[in-house]
Amino acid sequence: MNFGTDIQFAQKMDSQDPLANVRSRFYIPPTELGRDSIYLAGNSLGLQPRSVAQAITHELEDWQAMGVSGHTQARTPWLPYHEFLTTSLAKIAGALPVEVVAMNTLTVNLHLMMVSFYRPTPSRHKIVIEARAFPSDHYAVESQIRFHGFDPRTSLHIIEPRADERTLRTEDIEELLHDAGEEIALVLIGGVNYYTGQLFDMERITSAGHAKGCYVAFDLAHAAGNVPLKLHDWGVDFACWCSYKYLNSGPGSVAGCFVHERHAHISTLPRFQGWWGHEKETRFEMPPDFRPAPGAEGWQLSNPPILSLAPVKASLQIFDEIGMTALREKSLLLTSYLEFLLDRIDTEELSILTPRDPNQRGCQLSLVLKRNGLRVFEGLHAAGVICDWREPDCIRVAPVPLYNTFMDCYLFAQGLTAELMRVGMLARIE
Repeated sequence: MNFGTDIQFAQKMDSQDPLANVRSRFYIPPTELGRDSIYLAGNSLGLQPRSVAQAITHELEDWQAMGVSGHTQARTPWLPYHEFLTTSLAKIAGALPVEVVAMNTLTVNLHLMMVSFYRPTPSRHKIVIEARAFPSDHYAVESQIRFHGFDPRTSLHIIEPRADERTLRTEDIEELLHDAGEEIALVLIGGVNYYTGQLFDMERITSAGHAKGCYVAFDLAHAAGNVPLKLHDWGVDFACWCSYKYLNSGPGSVAGCFVHERHAHISTLPRFQGWWGHEKETRFEMPPDFRPAPGAEGWQLSNPPILSLAPVKASLQIFDEIGMTALREKSLLLTSYLEFLLDRIDTEELSILTPRDPNQRGCQLSLVLKRNGLRVFEGLHAAGVICDWREPDCIRVAPVPLYNTFMDCYLFAQGLTAELMRVGMLARIE
């Protein structure tokens, strides 16, 4: 598409957007003057759907009116509550229903999965992660390596970009797995890297890892609800994600987990056990011997937190109505338009870290400023433009297709231009 630089182009695109009315289903934080902010931080915390308050209220009312009977008699009974999310999560993950479950939080789930799928031996003990993996992932894998008596200095392999490059090449990951795969127990990569915004080719990485006998897994915190996924078809062993970013389920909300169907009925897989992971048919007979429920549900520990799951359920209903195909179509257009506008800003002190190929990114663009980055970010925030700062020099911007508009992108570019001029970093505008 041939994009335009004037405000009329943004207005025209919004008027033709088939998803334009979805924005009204979310609360947009206001500025101090009462106007809608330019909210481009959905990669950090998604906005609240208007349906969430009623969803939580229903559960509070049922708790008030029924007490313990709400487990079976609430409008959405609490005992199987997490199961009402299964079909929706399976669509998001590109999975079979037996392969997904809503439980715990992201890093907790990563640890639970590594109990089962990181089983190091003297000859195969390494974990592979990408450079600039999210710190929590880094901490988690280091602690798992130490727990098993190995040393992260020799058992943790961090894949770095080539010299003078800032993102990873899939062929370099494949080459590493081909050459050193016999030493690698687990590949754990962010499906979309939180810092660079790079979307990895999960299918190719999984295939390369499996060819060498490695387990392959992904942290999908920045991918779930952002890009289409086909975890079952790709053959991924396990994946974990949070729900408070692109899935808009509220700060610290219940996370999700995927375990491939081929592991669904292996009751001998090592795991940490809890009563909610016990097979449903005999769970309330309270037997002393643990028999895992088939599939991802067998990794549950405790009964689901209803008040935290209610926002997840409400948000997933919006995804069910729209579908990832339509969201991805708008996302590609919206992100490319923002990229086009940023490229019109004529300064060598601003660059886009995220891959230029739309197939290698979601809706996030990471902007690197050679100097005064924090001053620019703070100036944007003061002007009602909400984005995200990451040390030492990166402003992350995410035009989320559910609630962001072409006008948001236009106004962001205008605001960024003004801030760059204010701090003396802008020569001219084409």
